[in-house]
Amino acid sequence: MENTKLFRKRIIPAECVSLKDDIILYQDNEVIITRWNTLRPKKTLHHGYSCYFLERGFKISKFYDADNHLISWYCDIIFHTWDKDTNTYVFTDLLVDVIVYPDGFVRVVDLDELADAQRDGLITQDELQLALRRLDKLLSLIYKGAFPRLQKYIEDYDNTDMLDE
Repeated sequence: MENTKLFRKRIIPAECVSLKDDIILYQDNEVIITRWNTLRPKKTLHHGYSCYFLERGFKISKFYDADNHLISWYCDIIFHTWDKDTNTYVFTDLLVDVIVYPDGFVRVVDLDELADAQRDGLITQDELQLALRRLDKLLSLIYKGAFPRLQKYIEDYDNTDMLDE
C-alpha cells in the first residue's frame, strides 16, 4: 500500500490543499497524529500537532508560536473520506471550531459561517446537522473535564519530540 496522503478541504474559502509536508507520527483505524509547520505563515502561529479523530469527526490541534510557546488548542469539526486504493484521506472542515486557551477559557467560533454556508447551499442540511452534533459531543467532553484525554494523544508525541531537541 502507498504512503498515506492527507488533504485539507475547506468550504469557505473553497480549496483543497495537500498536506504533503505534514509528518505522520502515528496512525491507526481511530486516529492520525501529525506534526506540521503552518502552510501560510501567520503573525503568531508557527507550528503544531494535530490529531484527527476519524470516527468522532473532529481534529484537535496544538498551536505554537515561533518561540515554541503554546497559543491554544484548536478544534475543527470535520468529516473525512478515504480512498483505500490510494490511501488518501480528504478532511473537510465543517467551519465551526472550538478554541481552548491555556487558561482553560473555551470559545466557539464561526457558527455564523456554518449558517451562511447552509443558507448559500455550500453544505447540505445533513452536513449542518452533522457539524452541530459533533460540536455538541466535543463541547460535552470539554465541559465534563474529559478534554485532557483527547489532548494526551498529542502530548505523548509532543513530549517525545522535546526530548529529541
